[in-house]
Amino acid sequence: MGLKNLRYALIQILAATLSIPIAQGAENAFRVCADPNNPPLSDSKGQGFENKIAELFARELGQKLEYTWFPQRLGFVRNTLKAKLPDSEEFKCDVVMGVPTGYELTATTKPYYRSTYALVYRKGRGFDDIHSPADLARLPDDRKAKLRIAMFDGAPGTTWLLKHQLIAQGVPYPSMPGDASVNIAQILEKDLLDGKIDMTIVWGPIAGYLVSHNPPGTFELIPMKSEQGIRFDFPMSMGVRFPDKERKQQLDTLIARNADKIQALLREYQVPLVDKDGNLIPNQ
Repeated sequence: MGLKNLRYALIQILAATLSIPIAQGAENAFRVCADPNNPPLSDSKGQGFENKIAELFARELGQKLEYTWFPQRLGFVRNTLKAKLPDSEEFKCDVVMGVPTGYELTATTKPYYRSTYALVYRKGRGFDDIHSPADLARLPDDRKAKLRIAMFDGAPGTTWLLKHQLIAQGVPYPSMPGDASVNIAQILEKDLLDGKIDMTIVWGPIAGYLVSHNPPGTFELIPMKSEQGIRFDFPMSMGVRFPDKERKQQLDTLIARNADKIQALLREYQVPLVDKDGNLIPNQ
């Protein structure tokens, strides 16, 4: 038996012991499609929480972890998950570690976390008495006039600002910067620290990045609760190609088996986690 066949046989035995299905091509590597600069999700140094989960899964499967890097912009799935290697029928990569559950461009696994948008503000700038979104909405007009809050076109935070008469305080930001060398979390962090803006309502992992990437007490994070006409909480899954049912089953098994480890990892990145009803899950 050749070395490659022996390795595959050992992986099959391990997978059978752990009740993990073997996906086609899985004997070679755990191949991930990812953005090289998208903290806190992924980066080329392996420091994002999606990198850490990929490492966990590759380790459990006894596989080498490999990446296909591409900025998570328009065309990401087309240029990674659905793209083939030159002069080959082999795809470049097999798994996108984070997509919305039910994403239209991929088949999706069972959700492995659910987060919510959160209000984040720079402390020490005159808004430290805000402890809930309602406190922000009730600010007197003289204080509202001083407020500068980052907002994003089409985002639920912008809808919330409009509903609560705070849209005049909004400072427009692009959801996807044209420069792939920086991402929105890095831009917001710099502008908040420099005093260009006072606060923002952003997706939970980005909110967690702002808090965890700076000294304690720099930022305040307040989870948003969905309300009539505005949804803030969403489940997140992993994405595979639609015909790749075996790999999807494999990932579902790994997600279920490692649920506690995944949640603990997300806690390290201070991602606000919520249940299916959008209620905050307290730290245990």
